[in-house]
Amino acid sequence: MSRILIHGGRVIDPSQQLDRVTNLLVENGRVAGYDVAVNGQDQLIDARGKIVSPGLIDMHVHLREPGREEDETIATGTAAALAGGFTSIACMPNTEPPLDTQAQVEFIQHQATLADNCNVYVIACVSRNREGKELAEIGQLVQAGAVGFTDDGAPVYDAELMRRAFEYASMFDRPILNHAEVRELTSGGVMHEGLVSLLLGLPGMPAAAEDAMVARDILLAEATGGRIHIMHISTQGSVELVRRAKRRSVQVSTEICPHHFTLTDECVRTFDSNCKMSPPLRAQRDVDGCIAGLVDGTIEVICTDHAPHALEKKMQELDRAPFGIVGLETALGLVVTKLIEPGHLTWPQALEKMTINPAKILRLNKGTLALGADADITIIDPARRWEVDPQKFASKSSNSPFAGWTLTGRAETVLVGGKIKYEAPRN
Repeated sequence: MSRILIHGGRVIDPSQQLDRVTNLLVENGRVAGYDVAVNGQDQLIDARGKIVSPGLIDMHVHLREPGREEDETIATGTAAALAGGFTSIACMPNTEPPLDTQAQVEFIQHQATLADNCNVYVIACVSRNREGKELAEIGQLVQAGAVGFTDDGAPVYDAELMRRAFEYASMFDRPILNHAEVRELTSGGVMHEGLVSLLLGLPGMPAAAEDAMVARDILLAEATGGRIHIMHISTQGSVELVRRAKRRSVQVSTEICPHHFTLTDECVRTFDSNCKMSPPLRAQRDVDGCIAGLVDGTIEVICTDHAPHALEKKMQELDRAPFGIVGLETALGLVVTKLIEPGHLTWPQALEKMTINPAKILRLNKGTLALGADADITIIDPARRWEVDPQKFASKSSNSPFAGWTLTGRAETVLVGGKIKYEAPRN
């Protein structure tokens, strides 16, 4: 395999506390050296003025296949991941049928191999068929390669089932990821319950529905010694619950999506179904609380909850349209524009939440540019300004509330296993 020399970039690797301008050598699919002189025989990538990062990792992606290929496929979803700068993603199990057997996990792995885009890891079901009645075969799913367990799209409602899930998953050092929602409080809701929902006359989903489930999961994790990962956190109250649990050394981690630190429930005044998501867009106080959680490290991970839906599904009345938006191709630009440029996070802090932190939670041997590590690398143009055009997305779907936004920062070149898999168009 030919050698690739990434020349003159600002290499930021939070796993090594590394932040300096240097040359980075890739050889035989691995990181082979720093400060290497330019050699006429090497393939040269000019990274001057660019940021060279470990490949971005998104631990919350819906690929829809099998069962809903009209929304997304593994091939199109992984192509969208590359376009967003992601070299590794973890897919959710709420497919049709759900990912609750070894055969289903192996199907995803096979399709990902055929697509030959980015690395795909499987997060399998906690319960059989995602029905919340009995545990899935956790040991067999681990053997097949599952890196975590969730019934995402639905909370694990039965507390006894959740307790046993923690106990079984702990045997294999796997986290349980839960969609934190008390369904009795959100039934029929389409947006955050507050002043805006009252003025619009729309049924609401109160913050307490998330907070109550987060509190329960933290207590069960504490009682069992299990690892709980709170998915797509969105409320000030939930952030504070996690913050306090960490002080007690509970094994809790959490993630946030760009729309929850960028948008508020005011956006729903447009009645645009692309502003309908679960958990819903919250009030400004919740956005501020979430940003504070990012700043102080309470929230360790930034991910997308990439949830593609075909156009005809989203072009319905707000109460009938499905929840969710695509996010893989806008996440990096939103992080730069809404977190780094305003000074909430530095580049090393932001990249830590998109590389080594998700790798640690899922126990992936990724997220680092240490010598000998897999050469999964994202080269970012931190100053590139671009307009979001969902019609140009690599994703099969275009349900984004950010259409027409001008963002700063974009992945320019993406390497997976030392091979160049994506180069951004120059226009």
